[in-house]
Amino acid sequence: MTETIREQSQKFEDTILSPHAAHSSAPAGRARDEEECDIRTPFQRDRDRILHSKAFRRLKGKTQVFLSPEGDHYRTRLTHTLEVAQISRTVGRAIRLNEDLAEAIALGHDLGHTPFGHAGEAILSTLVPGGFHHATQSLRVVEVLENGGKGLNLTAEVRNGIRWHSKGLAKLADARGHQPRLSLEAEVVSLCDCVAYTNHDLDDAIRAQVVDPKEIPGEVVAVLGKTYSSRLNTLVHDIVKTSAGQPYVRLSPKVEQALEVLREFLLVHMYKKESLLEAFARAKWVLESLYRHYITYPDTLPRDLPAGDSPERKACDHCAGMTDHYALSQFDKQLMPHPWVEEDWPERP
Repeated sequence: MTETIREQSQKFEDTILSPHAAHSSAPAGRARDEEECDIRTPFQRDRDRILHSKAFRRLKGKTQVFLSPEGDHYRTRLTHTLEVAQISRTVGRAIRLNEDLAEAIALGHDLGHTPFGHAGEAILSTLVPGGFHHATQSLRVVEVLENGGKGLNLTAEVRNGIRWHSKGLAKLADARGHQPRLSLEAEVVSLCDCVAYTNHDLDDAIRAQVVDPKEIPGEVVAVLGKTYSSRLNTLVHDIVKTSAGQPYVRLSPKVEQALEVLREFLLVHMYKKESLLEAFARAKWVLESLYRHYITYPDTLPRDLPAGDSPERKACDHCAGMTDHYALSQFDKQLMPHPWVEEDWPERP
């Protein structure tokens, strides 16, 4: 019997991939069994399902850091995701891991992110019973909310990578101790997510004149470099050099320390900048108002949300899925007064 293209690809993977890599010929499985594709491996199918999902398309309208920036070159949640995917593929290929798995995790890692960046996540975490975290919501998107409530039925490797990608504000070493055992491809995405946002957020901050390049700590410049490209190049090369052939994915201690200094610098000089905090406070007010409106008037929620869920759960899913523009338009539609026009008045008997 003639081998399929998928089977040939899987045999090739088994020949070239590291013994520490995840092989698509032996995936952990899906929640629902499916017939295999003749062309694509399971991880390639997962990547394609995420890429064609509605939640992925909405990322183009979600804030990364700057709310409604007046410029075409600031990152959005979509461009951040694409940068993470590109860096993850570069690292994964260099240390002979499964590029398709790394790419699928990277493309799906932020599907559950709120509008208005971390300001939206912060306010929902205080409002939603049980709290809110974008990684958990991303998993809910691919398991439940997409595909008319059926989810995307992704492999366990991709779902685990999405669920545990976030390091939050924890130091990289501390985060490693709190994460469950993941595939090395998931470790690649988790680290490359940090590498990507740290560098492109600084790049955007310099473009917006929120940060002066002269303020960047000397240790960061000395170890990582003076420019965006040099810093990114240093970090990627260091991950590859430190991780090649190893059962882990890490930076060297010296480079990791410099990255931690840069993260702390951004926290103080960018993320907590007064001008940004004022915009974040307004964004939080918008999302909080919408959430409270939807749980008070659940009939105004979309009909395609899971029927058995509570108003709070539905309101959370709806608000988290919004783009910035849609959230503002719904705030205007649902909560702002509008003038009456003659045609709106009922006819007199």
